[in-house]
Amino acid sequence: MVNLGTRIKALRLEKCMTQSEVAQRVGVTKAMISSYELEQHSPSYEVLVKLAALFKVTTDYLLGVEKVAANYVGLSDREIRAVVNIIEILRDK
Repeated sequence: MVNLGTRIKALRLEKCMTQSEVAQRVGVTKAMISSYELEQHSPSYEVLVKLAALFKVTTDYLLGVEKVAANYVGLSDREIRAVVNIIEILRDK
């Protein structure tokens, strides 16, 4: 199972960002980002939401509830429901 720290680090590297850059964008120190990645501390709810927004993923994805990072930015509620319905149909196969 992939943990929160691993997901944060993977997303940070995918975006070619340093820990300092992520820290600045979400309002914490570089040391805190390092501690999140090393699973020494967990981000507050506020920071978790900011990380999800920065990386364009859901908080559920960061927490490991969702297996795949879905980016629904720019889709209407109707379009999001359609995508979710398609995924559910494919899972039921």
